[in-house]
Amino acid sequence: MDVVGSSYRDRAQGAQAVNQSDADDAGLIERVRAHDAAAFDTLVKKYRERLYAIIYNLTSNKDDALDLTQDVLIKMFQSIDKFNGKSAFFTWLYRIAVNTTISFIRKNRLRRFFSFEKIQEEGAEAAACIDSLCLDKNRGDRSVFLKELQENLNIALQKLSNKHRIVVVLHEIEGLDHAEVASVLKCSEGTVRSRLHYAKEQLKVFLKDYME
Repeated sequence: MDVVGSSYRDRAQGAQAVNQSDADDAGLIERVRAHDAAAFDTLVKKYRERLYAIIYNLTSNKDDALDLTQDVLIKMFQSIDKFNGKSAFFTWLYRIAVNTTISFIRKNRLRRFFSFEKIQEEGAEAAACIDSLCLDKNRGDRSVFLKELQENLNIALQKLSNKHRIVVVLHEIEGLDHAEVASVLKCSEGTVRSRLHYAKEQLKVFLKDYME
């Protein structure tokens, strides 16, 4: 099997899909700016679930996530003339979602954290996330392990600062690469890597019982 060639093709196809998505967004954005309601509805349908997911992962509250998602979509419509195309549209939109959610958390003085409520339903993705967080991968009964993790992970995450929790959510849960996270947070990739490393080291300490 040509592993190198296959990997290269996968990356190329992924980049092509992203480029096509960006091109599609550009056309929709221009139509929204021209007050095309159908184009706005298309953008809403395309990004609503992704926005809800990231907001829910930051708040762990379904009602708040629904309300904040609606707020972000309204802000998207109100601010779309300010989008200059220097970043991908979803990056610009993620930035609005993150800033809106963090402002909400601070305003309400809440300490809310992402939940692994659906971790047992997500199969390979959940397993990859656990592996990435350096948790114990050798337990025999994985279902029991996941249940225990679900019950204790939020407790551990409560000890992380907002800035460290956000990079975990964006990178490990939402799947953004370091450059995309940096673009969303308006910081350097080095800062993202540093925060992510620190967050993982802290989670290792907080969840040490799962690493023995």
